[in-house]
Amino acid sequence: MTRCDILAPLLVPKLGVGMRHPEREVTEQKGGFFAVAIVLLSLLLIGTITGLIVWRLNANAPEPEVGEPATNRIGVYVESAFRTEGNAEITVFGEVRPRVQIDVVSEVSGRIIEVSPHFIEGGSFRSGEALITVEDRDYALAVSEAKARVAGRQLELEQSLADADVAKRQLANEENPSDLALKKPQIIQARSALEASELALERALSDLSRTQISVPFDARVTATAVDEGQYVSIGRTVASVFSTDKAEVRLPLSNADIAALGVPIGYEAEDDLGLSVELVADVGGAPRRWAGRLVRLDASLDSRTRSTFGTVEVQSPFDVVEGEMPMAPGLFVAAQIQGRALTDVIAIPGAGLRAGGRVFIMNDQDLLEVRNVVVAHATAEVAYLTSGIAEGDRVIISPIRNPVPGMALSPIEDAADPVQLSAG
Repeated sequence: MTRCDILAPLLVPKLGVGMRHPEREVTEQKGGFFAVAIVLLSLLLIGTITGLIVWRLNANAPEPEVGEPATNRIGVYVESAFRTEGNAEITVFGEVRPRVQIDVVSEVSGRIIEVSPHFIEGGSFRSGEALITVEDRDYALAVSEAKARVAGRQLELEQSLADADVAKRQLANEENPSDLALKKPQIIQARSALEASELALERALSDLSRTQISVPFDARVTATAVDEGQYVSIGRTVASVFSTDKAEVRLPLSNADIAALGVPIGYEAEDDLGLSVELVADVGGAPRRWAGRLVRLDASLDSRTRSTFGTVEVQSPFDVVEGEMPMAPGLFVAAQIQGRALTDVIAIPGAGLRAGGRVFIMNDQDLLEVRNVVVAHATAEVAYLTSGIAEGDRVIISPIRNPVPGMALSPIEDAADPVQLSAG
């Protein structure tokens, strides 16, 4: 056995396990290249198909419109200005007070023997109606005595005249008889005594009439201080009353208010024909209205406030129909006064008038314009202008934050409030 024959079994297993055949390796390499080629071809085919689809979609898509870039516009509410005529109207506030409010004082002394059923707080009575009757026996006696004295003095005068007539006939032939001889001083004395007695009678009658305590106007009682059976003396307050024929309202008026009314300081209306006034107050859970007239203005200004006061009169404030309310003293009312006439003015909503006499306008290009205007009269609801804008101008009535002339705007058509943060 040769040496090769011995080593051959040892070499063959090694070659079969640890080594690769060249033919097999070549075959495996060809198979890998083929798989890679297939993947690449697949990807290429997918990309080609996708590109064709995208190209087709783009070809069929509509061409984009070419225009100006969009502008952000602020939504605002606008109202058209219009030409009108009317009256300047102001609203001021004041408290109702009676034309007359007094304390009723007894002018005689005595015991109260009768009181009127209306002599109570809130009671009403007519002019001359007796509220209290004081015992009049002593005063009736004084009247009788005064009448007797008048009769006596009348008799004395008649006697003096008769004596003078006799003396005149007796002294007819004498030259320059004295007045005393003719009884002239006696006649003068008798006449003076008669006049004095007649005045005493008038005073006694006056005292007698004063035993029935009354006032010379229609009134209502606010407070009573005495009652039946009580003794009163001269000067004693028996009640407090106020008149009901007229009510007054004192209204503070500023310089601008006086200008709107068109009347001077110290104004006095003639024949109760003052400026028309409507007075409004909430009474009994509902608004109540009364008609009055501005009849006068004070003739001076308050040195602290530089304002004056006007007086409004309301006739018969307690004469109301059923269901209505009287204008009682103490009510706090709003007075709407019709002032001077306004002719050929431009009216805009009050919200359209800005601080400093400015108005914001939306022009024909829907851009903001800021204009200075001349104000004839303005209230919270409406402003009347004499220049600065024209009829038909679109006035912006909603707030604008940081207004800048030329800013783009858009009118709001619906009823919702525009979202704005602050007024311009």
